Amino acid sequence: MTVKTAWITGATAGFGAATVERFVTGGWRVIASGRRAERLQQLADRHGADKVHAAAFDIRDEAALRAAVAGLPPDFAGIDLLVNNAGLALGTAPAQQADLVQWKQMIDTNVTALATVTHLLLPGLIERRGAIVNISSIAGSYPYRGGNVYGGTKAFVSQFSQNLRTDLHGTGVRVTSIEPGMAETEFTLVRTSGDQAASDQLYAGAHPITAGDIADTIWWIANLPPHLNVNRLELMPTSQSAAGLQVHRD
Repeated sequence: MTVKTAWITGATAGFGAATVERFVTGGWRVIASGRRAERLQQLADRHGADKVHAAAFDIRDEAALRAAVAGLPPDFAGIDLLVNNAGLALGTAPAQQADLVQWKQMIDTNVTALATVTHLLLPGLIERRGAIVNISSIAGSYPYRGGNVYGGTKAFVSQFSQNLRTDLHGTGVRVTSIEPGMAETEFTLVRTSGDQAASDQLYAGAHPITAGDIADTIWWIANLPPHLNVNRLELMPTSQSAAGLQVHRD
């Protein structure tokens, strides 16, 4: 059987790292990209350079991204699956108190970089009748206080996914938007600038989604028969549901 290759962005932690493990265990080759070179190297050392190719760079750096694509080893050059996982939330303040620098970083990472890597890899994905899995969020569908630009970026990811499906009609390329709810990874630590107490409080007793849950979901989607496409998949822990609308009273 032909060995397939996946490119997983944001592979140094959380959903990305778990997805690397799931696909390598399942027999795929994986290009693992992210900013933290030492973590990527640990993945490559653990599984072997023939199974994991580490590509360390900031996804916002287009020149570095293009160099990473051009420098892929021959065995990794044919990409069958792109998992656009790299992304982040920064800050919990309402819009009128938010940090504009953080807003721009979220847009550059969650929107611009995702669109750029997708555009660069599309020709090969079309040639191989591959698949794209974009990691969105329920924040793109359900607004909440402090969600502001993060929620807007994830709404973009969901809509971009559906428009890709339309444009790629007839090519055989499958596109899926996965939209998780509360999941316990480094997400809240990043959002709160390393506030472990805030992270612990958020997830305490909630039985949140795990990184392994999302990795298993991506694995299932990637291995469906080629005539089936999951357009969008919203996931929440059983303990979470959509809240009611807020009302301000005088």
